[in-house]
Amino acid sequence: MADKEPVFDFESFYKALDATRESRNLKWKQVGEAASVGASTLARMSQNHRPDADGLASLAAWSGLNPGDFVLYAARTSTPDPLAQISQALRNDPNLERPDAEALEDIVRAAYARLIRKAGAPQQ
Repeated sequence: MADKEPVFDFESFYKALDATRESRNLKWKQVGEAASVGASTLARMSQNHRPDADGLASLAAWSGLNPGDFVLYAARTSTPDPLAQISQALRNDPNLERPDAEALEDIVRAAYARLIRKAGAPQQ
């Protein structure tokens, strides 16, 4: 399967979104309002039409679903870079303002680079 193009499994995403909606005892109209997505977008989705990127992002943020979890046939040729993961976690932390997250990221990057050099490991 490594030679196939990645495909977004929209049907599974929509079913997971619907399960989230049901678990929160909401109507689709309430989902649209909470996620800032138009009713027409939700109606089209119910007919197996894909939302635009902004709509998908808004619904993913509202539901807590990770769109990457719905990608099929995606070949991962390498593991995620640890610094990229740390950076994302810091920037997504609701307790940190952007400048504070960036300051922490700079500290982590400097410490990581120093420890990599000290260990003699190849830098990425």
